[in-house]
Amino acid sequence: MKPFPWAEAMGFGFGVLRLAPDTFWRMTPRELTQAIIAVRGPVAVPIDRGALDQLMNRFPDKRTGMDNGG
Repeated sequence: MKPFPWAEAMGFGFGVLRLAPDTFWRMTPRELTQAIIAVRGPVAVPIDRGALDQLMNRFPDKRTGMDNGG
């Protein structure tokens, strides 16, 4: 498990949101997360290998008449 990124959270809360320290420290992690999403937008998470394999099985590449492969 990764440690909580306190330096980044404080930098965003104080520097970007311009929160007073007492306001920042009274926020819940969920509130801070929503504030970050409101400013930066949602985070796109890459799919994992299992999800990629499922998509590849569901939608395999199809050969066309122009393919010269064996």
